[in-house]
Amino acid sequence: FVDDDPSSSLSRKPKSGDIVTFTLLRFRTTGSDEDGAADESMDALEPLFDTAGTLRLVLDGGNYLPGLHKLLSTMNPGETIEGATIDAGYGGYNPERAFEVSTAVIGDSIDTSLVKVGTVLRMGNGMECRVTDMNDETWSLDANHVMAGAAYDADVKLEKVEEGPKNWDFVEGGEEVIKDKYEVATFALGCFWGGELAYQRMPGVVGTHVGYTQGQKENPTYEEVCSGTTGHTEAIRVIYDPNSVSYSSLVQLALDRLGGDVYKLNQVGNDRGTQYRHGIYYHNDEQGKVAKELLKGHGSGDGEVMTEVEEAKIFYVAEDYHQQYLLKGGQSAKKGASESIRCYG
Repeated sequence: FVDDDPSSSLSRKPKSGDIVTFTLLRFRTTGSDEDGAADESMDALEPLFDTAGTLRLVLDGGNYLPGLHKLLSTMNPGETIEGATIDAGYGGYNPERAFEVSTAVIGDSIDTSLVKVGTVLRMGNGMECRVTDMNDETWSLDANHVMAGAAYDADVKLEKVEEGPKNWDFVEGGEEVIKDKYEVATFALGCFWGGELAYQRMPGVVGTHVGYTQGQKENPTYEEVCSGTTGHTEAIRVIYDPNSVSYSSLVQLALDRLGGDVYKLNQVGNDRGTQYRHGIYYHNDEQGKVAKELLKGHGSGDGEVMTEVEEAKIFYVAEDYHQQYLLKGGQSAKKGASESIRCYG
């Protein structure tokens, strides 16, 4: 690791909101099966986030694992901890979530020729189950997450600690505005789960949160926002390094995800209502100028663009279960990952 900006380095342990740079010198998956015995198959499971090279994240600001954030918060710059056990975050294996189904019950409800051991089935109640065994009379299904009971065995070195952004809401002013090394961007793209994962995958993004913005009520709950009475819209707050990714690239990703929905009022995909209105909420005049310029390319013959471009107001972080929802559900958050993003876990 070569520190290209030593002037920004802090000599203390990191605190919530700081940017930490670290290296996973060794990282492997471990776990146990339903009987508590070592499950060697866990070692073959590839993590859903980057583990190679020098990595950065906002402490307590999304990306990676809560256990990793907790470990890093105890370390001093330059310190290495070997043999750390980091909970993968999926809980222990629950044998009550493994069960058998008679093939007579399955009947003609699915094309059985497409099913084999390892196939993931989505049940009528939305629950996903893996097929673990099959014969002519019964199928064995397991609703435990494939990472249930898993942990990571790691050697971790904390390379550097830097202060995170100070300016979280709109700051008035032009070129005279003093910018932080790391900056904040906010986007509303309908249901916030898929948009967050898209930004997690973007190189240069060091942290994400989903939450609620542009409304009137203080500290709204998910249920209140969904009622459409608080004025908020579901949004993604992105912390990024402008030396690694431009704001225009972040805006372009938002527009790419919206596609033709930029012309729809209070709607993205099948999600409708003011809580799903789409918008780009800029944190300084320069961001606003970039967003408005990029939106000029839309609307030529296709109708009026309905995407809001407004000053960023207070952002309320959503409930914990919404954060990194699709990563927790098993979708890759690796930088540059190109797999299609599913709007469910």
